[in-house]
Amino acid sequence: MPFTPGRPLAEAKADLFKALAHPARIRVLELLAESDRTVGELAAATGLELSHLSQQVGVLRRAGVVDSRRSGSNVICTLCDPQTAELLAVARRMLTAHLRQGQALLEALDGADDAVALADAARGARTA
Repeated sequence: MPFTPGRPLAEAKADLFKALAHPARIRVLELLAESDRTVGELAAATGLELSHLSQQVGVLRRAGVVDSRRSGSNVICTLCDPQTAELLAVARRMLTAHLRQGQALLEALDGADDAVALADAARGARTA
C-alpha cells in the first residue's frame, strides 16, 4: 500500500487513511507513539486477543506505518515514521475544536430568547 511511482497520490492517501480507519489500529498507534511495545504489551494495553491484534498490526505494517522486529521470543512493534504521532495529534486537535464549536452553539441555543425558546418556556409553565 505505500506510495509507488506512477500511482495517483490521492489513491495512496486514501489507502493510508483506510489503514488507519479502525479504533483498534488507532489505539495501537497511540501506544506506539509513546514508545516501542511488544505484541504482549500491546495486547494487554488494548484488551485485544493476540490473533485480532496480530491482524490489526499486519494492516498497519502493510500500509508502511508500523514495523516489527524479533528480540528473543518477543515481537517488538514501532512506528515507521514519527510523523504518525503528529497526524494523531492533529486529528485530536480537530476533534477538540469541533466539539468546542458544538458546545458553544449549544450554549448559545440554551441562552437564546427566540420564538422557540419562548414557546418551550410557555409549554413548561402550562404543564407545571
